[in-house]
Amino acid sequence: MLDSFLLAFTALFSIVNPIAMALIFSQVTAERSERERARLAGLVGLYSAVVMLTALWAGAYVLNFFGISLAALRIAGGFVVAERAWVLLTAPETHEARKQEQAAPAETAEESAFFPLTMPFTTGPGTISVAIALGSTRPADSGALTGFFIGVSAAALAIAVLIWLSYRSADRLVALLGPTGARVLTRLFAFLLFCVGVQILLNGVIDAATPLLAQRP
Repeated sequence: MLDSFLLAFTALFSIVNPIAMALIFSQVTAERSERERARLAGLVGLYSAVVMLTALWAGAYVLNFFGISLAALRIAGGFVVAERAWVLLTAPETHEARKQEQAAPAETAEESAFFPLTMPFTTGPGTISVAIALGSTRPADSGALTGFFIGVSAAALAIAVLIWLSYRSADRLVALLGPTGARVLTRLFAFLLFCVGVQILLNGVIDAATPLLAQRP
C-alpha cells in the first residue's frame, strides 16, 4: 500500500505540478474577487480528484475491454509518461505558456471550474495518461489488489488537496517562489516523472517478454 502510494504520488505530483500551476492560476484569475478564487480552488480540487480517481480505477479496465493487454498498456503508458516528462524537463516555459492559454477565464467561476481550469489546465491528457499507466500496474494477486487501490487512491486525493491548497494560496506562492523557483521545482519533479515512466515501460517489456522466453526450448 505504501509503495503504491509513493509511486502514484510522485508521478501525479510531477505531471500536475500544483505549485507551478498555482502561479499560472494566479495570473488567469487575477481579475476575479478573492471569494471567487477561493471557490474556484475548491471546485478545481474536487473535479481533479474525480478525474484522477476515474482514470486510476477504470482506465485500465476500459482499455482491456478493447483487447489491449496490460503489457501493451504499460509499454504505451510508460512511453507517454516519459515523453511528457521529457517535455517538462527540457522546455517547461513552453508547457507553462500552453497551460496559460488553455486556462483563459470564462464569464463565471462555475463555468470555468471544470473547463478549462480542471480540464485541460490542471488534470489534462498528460495526467490522465499517467493515472491510466499507474492503474495498469495493479498486481495480479487479488489479496494485494485492495492495498494497491487504497494506496493509489490516497495519492490522488492527496494531490487534489494540494491542488486546492496551492490554488487557494496562489498569491502567497507567487511571492514566496517566484517564476525561477517554480521552474526549478518543475525540472526536479519532471526528472522523477521521467524515471517513473521508464520504470513503467520496463515493467511492460518484462511482462511481454516473459511468456515468449518461457516458450523457448
